[in-house]
Amino acid sequence: MNQNNLLATLQENRLMQTEEQVTNFENALAEIAENPDENNLSAYHLILDDQCQQPEVMFSLIHFLESFDMKKQITAFIHVVPQLMITAPEWTRIIHSRILNDVSACGVYCHGLELIKRKNPHHFIYDLLEESVINQINYHIEGPRSILVGERSSLKRLQVNEVKK
Repeated sequence: MNQNNLLATLQENRLMQTEEQVTNFENALAEIAENPDENNLSAYHLILDDQCQQPEVMFSLIHFLESFDMKKQITAFIHVVPQLMITAPEWTRIIHSRILNDVSACGVYCHGLELIKRKNPHHFIYDLLEESVINQINYHIEGPRSILVGERSSLKRLQVNEVKK
């Protein structure tokens, strides 16, 4: 089966309400995984759906996404976040958290968010994501006792005691 048909199969069976849908989803994902196409990374992300009845099977899609080059996967994720938050806010949070828990991925994520914000300077979702990434990077660098505040170009590290003043 070609990539478009396999993507359609994933999309049609993503809710996994029956055993047949689960099997169809798993088989299509396994076939895609044999010959993954990084040009479809955004489409792969958009298969995620919070209404899925078999989250452990859907998690196999998360693992598949993470098998791609980190920068390409994170870039695709950043581009689909506004759409993904509509149908899969919980899966969006899971991917976001998994990125934050990896120091190198966090840096790639931060850079990608800076680039997308140049193109979309008024999209608040990207502002929120970037803020959480900066806080996580700061946590990795300085530990839990300080936070970053201010604009990217003039970030300042404040001790928690200073914030209270």
